[in-house]
Amino acid sequence: MAVERPTRTPALVQSFNYAFEGVIHALRTQRNLRIHFAVATTVLVLAFVYDVTRLELVALLVSITFVLVAELVNSAVEATIDLSTPSFDPLAKIAKDLAAGAVLISSVNAIAVGYLVLSDRLASPTGRLIEAVGEAPTHLTIIALVLVLMVVIALKAVTGTGTPLRGGLPSGHAALAFGGWTAITFVTEEHRMVVSFVGFIMALLVAQTRVESGIHSAFEVLLGAVIGTLVTLILFQAF
Repeated sequence: MAVERPTRTPALVQSFNYAFEGVIHALRTQRNLRIHFAVATTVLVLAFVYDVTRLELVALLVSITFVLVAELVNSAVEATIDLSTPSFDPLAKIAKDLAAGAVLISSVNAIAVGYLVLSDRLASPTGRLIEAVGEAPTHLTIIALVLVLMVVIALKAVTGTGTPLRGGLPSGHAALAFGGWTAITFVTEEHRMVVSFVGFIMALLVAQTRVESGIHSAFEVLLGAVIGTLVTLILFQAF
């Protein structure tokens, strides 16, 4: 009687699985990599909106890839050193510094490429955006953010958790960040979707840092985001 050999996942497919697992693990554990991904997403959206040429797109993609690869290698170097050298070692510090230096150089290069490709395209809309913000009801934006802060402090007083500026239910930082994002969306006239998307990413990063630092839970941050958005939305719709 023939013995069936256990089927194995092809080596190539398994290699891809390991690679994706590495990227996902880095995204979950490395804040800097998440920031790089957010910035890369924003740049690619801008490239799509402004219809960059093929060569410009290639330059952007190469620069983005260079930064992400450098950040992944930096994370791998840090993990390897921490595993092999639990105590402080001058050589370990040099190795970490060199890996971090590679990320810095690649990031500076990416910023330079992004500036050269997008600066002229963004100059005119940015100028119009500044004029629109200047002509918008500034007092209304300030009132909205102050009102958001007052609601946050009142809720913290009712729940008896945290302080007005730290911890507790809800997250004041998330409320102000998402309130600011909503206000920016209302006062922007040119390229509203792009500007709103960038503001939303920035608000998400603020909320994420509050959870990652252990100051707030995900629910507290979510509640703050909802309060900031709704209060600002209602105020702008009313006036």
